[in-house]
This record gives sequence, C-alpha cells and structure tokens, in this order.
Amino acid sequence: MRFLSAVAFAFVLILVSCACKKSTKKTETPVTPIPPITTPLTSDVSFWLTKGDKSVLLQKQNVALNFSNTNNSNITIEVDANQVYQTIDGFGYTLTGGSATLMNSLGATEKDALIKELFSTEEGAIGVSYLRVSIGASDLSANVFTYNERPAGQTDVNQDNFSIAAEMTDLVPILKKILALNPNIKILGSPWTAPTWMKTNNAYKGGSLKPEYYQSYAKYFVKYIQAMKAQGITIDAITIQNEPLHPGNTPSMYMEAPDQALFIKSALGPAFQVAGLSTKIIVYDHNADKPEYPMTILADPAANQYVDGSAFHLYGGNISALTTVHNAYPNKNVYFTEQWVGGPGNFAEDLKWHVSTLIVGATRNWSRNVLEWNLAADANYNPHTPDGGCTTCLGAITIAPAVTRNVAYYVIAHASKFVRPGSARIGSTLNNTLANVAFKTPDGKKALIVMNTSSTDQTFNIKDNGKIVTTTLPAGAAGTYVW
Repeated sequence: MRFLSAVAFAFVLILVSCACKKSTKKTETPVTPIPPITTPLTSDVSFWLTKGDKSVLLQKQNVALNFSNTNNSNITIEVDANQVYQTIDGFGYTLTGGSATLMNSLGATEKDALIKELFSTEEGAIGVSYLRVSIGASDLSANVFTYNERPAGQTDVNQDNFSIAAEMTDLVPILKKILALNPNIKILGSPWTAPTWMKTNNAYKGGSLKPEYYQSYAKYFVKYIQAMKAQGITIDAITIQNEPLHPGNTPSMYMEAPDQALFIKSALGPAFQVAGLSTKIIVYDHNADKPEYPMTILADPAANQYVDGSAFHLYGGNISALTTVHNAYPNKNVYFTEQWVGGPGNFAEDLKWHVSTLIVGATRNWSRNVLEWNLAADANYNPHTPDGGCTTCLGAITIAPAVTRNVAYYVIAHASKFVRPGSARIGSTLNNTLANVAFKTPDGKKALIVMNTSSTDQTFNIKDNGKIVTTTLPAGAAGTYVW
C-alpha cells in the first residue's frame, strides 16, 4: 500500500507540474483590456481657453459647467439679454497684398487647408467673418502701385486706364477661395494713396489730393467697386483714406477733416448715388486721439447724409473715444479697423492687451467689428514697401513656408469662432480684473468673452436668468463661454 501511495503521489506531482507550466504559458499571452465604461460629460456651458504661457491655445475644456440656484460669495458677471446694444458685423484681419502673396505661394493642399481653417465655420476652423483690403498698395505690399498710374506729366481724369490687373495674381484668387467658403464675409476697402498724378507732390508718400481731381477720384472708387464686383467680390464698405493724418508711410496721403467732408459731399457721395452703389462710406480710419475728426464731417449735413459711420485705430488715444462719437451721432455706426502686433511680440502681454482693449473694449464702445493688422507675414516681417513700410509687423500667421499661428490669430478666434455676424452685444457686469463682453448670437445662444488681466487665477460666477455657474480662469488667460 505504501508503494502504491508513493506512486500515486508522484503521478499527482507530475499533473500539477504540467498544469503549472500550461498556466504560465497562458499568462504570457497578450490580452486586450476591456475599455472602462465612461459617461459623456454633460455641461450647460462650453468653455474655450487660451493661456498666456501658450500651454493651452483655443482649446475646449472638458469640464462640467452647469447652472444652478446655489449662491456663493464669488465675483459675479451677470449677463443681461434685455440690455441690447449694437449688431456685430464680424471679426477678422487686414488681408494685405503681402498676406495674399504669401498665402498664394503655398501648395494647393496647404493653401486650401489654411483658408478653410481661417474662414470656415466647421469644427476645426475659426470662422473669420470680416476682412479689410487695400485699394491699391498698402505699406505691406511688396511694391507701391495704384490702379491708374500715368507717365510723368500725364493725367486720366475720366479713369479710362483704370485697372485692377495688379490684384489678379494673388489678392483676387485668394478672395475668390475665401468667398467660396464664406460668401457672406464682409470686405472693407481702404486706399493708402490716390494715383500720384492727382496729388500735390506727385509722389506715393505724403502729399494731398488736389481739389480739381475730386470728381476723378470719386470715379476711381466707383470703378474699383465695379471691377471687384465683376470678379464676384462685393465691397461692403470703403474708407476714404487710411490714416489721413499720417503722411509718413509708403504709400500715404494727408487729408484733413474739412477736405474729407468736401470730397464726400461734392464728389464721392453723389458719384455712389448716380452709380447705384450701396457700398458704405466710412470716414476717418485713424487713431482714437482725434474724435473731433469724424465729428467735424458728421456735423456737416451735406456730408453726413452719405456717411455710414466712423473707423478707428488705437495707436493713440483711448478706446472710449468710440463712445464719444457714438453718443454725439448715435444713428451712425462705429468700426475698429486696425491694430498691429509689433514683432517679435510678447504673447502673454499682447493677448491680455488685445483681448481686453479691443475684443472687449472696442465692442463695449459700440464697434461693430474688430480687425487686427495684418493676416500674414514671413519670418522677417516681409513683404513690405521700401522706405516707409512696416518692418516689424507680426502677422496673425507666419508663413515661412510652414504656417505658425501667432497671438492675433487667437485674439480674433476667441470672438470670430463664436460671435457670428448678426450677433448683438448684450449687457454684462463690468469688472476690474475680468474684462468681459457678452453677445446673443443669431442661433439664440449667448457668448461671454472674458480676459483675466490679473496675475492670479480668478474663480467667478456667470449669472444668467437668476442662475449661476462657477468657473475659474487662470491668470492672464482668455476664455470664451457659450451656452
């Protein structure tokens, strides 16, 4: 019996040993894990964030922001849809001739992808809705030109030789691609100079428009609008002169307020009327330190009747000047048409200033749009005109030839992606450290843009219809909240 037991015991050991070996082999076989069951995050409010340190760039945050009746002691921004202000036309950039050239230099696939990213309203795009273009060359064109230059001593009062041929290589093709994606985009045209034969100094830089050419120059504008229309491009508005009090750019032209008023009432307004043009006439187009310039024109009833509104830059003065002009002439519109970022720039400080002063500040002061200068440049801030062109203008994008997105891209995107044309600015509580502005969009949503201008994270409430949602915005960060 002992012998049998020993044999049996040995047999059991062999079985166990085999079983162990088989078990070891099994554990070495890779096993696909079963993914955990996740519940989709539900949130009343979508929150998009950009941080000043660039660690987060226009990213939708995966946080639950739900309205409730719970009260707390946080700072509160109350949104009031019963307070309705101006309608928004759009947010965007100046598409300079140089910008168009750089964009057009990209390969077909890259070009189409970039234009889609900038101008489409799809998920991954920023929905730029307003553009400014130069009528002739700006200082960010590769060379100077107008649409009707004549040999020395010659004139063309009837504008028989007018031609936009110089725009057919880059600007017009790029605009056509943009319009194919966004046919309703608004386009503003601004001249840097009249043809040199019309000017007191016969030069691209400086000088003034001679009064004897007012009628001819009005015809120049009419022909421009008609020529662009023939290409399928509608010019929604024009300004009469970019920075009329700054004759130092190449090109440029000096024009005082009484002269601009005289040009409008005696030539441009009647010419538009005769031609049946609905293109808006916008005055001034210069710094906020001279609100008396547009008000001088608007005070002239003969000029006023043709004017849609006034345009501003902010290289001087205070953004509140827009409200000064609005309050004096509340039936006239206000626009913000240019602000640069000086290269190489400081992303954190530029984000803070541009969002708080322009996206928030200009719209809180009645502006129907906000435009950054300019859309694109290369790594060396080219192209620009020699002897008076901007040599350090940082584009919203750099094309070198790879595309880099700079601070103005995100400044505009925080508004353009969410505040579509036709939105109305509505009431929201002012705050010293949380600069903010609110809008009601055409699809019935509300959008609140907030810039934390302080050096500490800010936890605050958004209050709407008696309910609150609590959120935290990091120091120096911009946030757009949509619900």
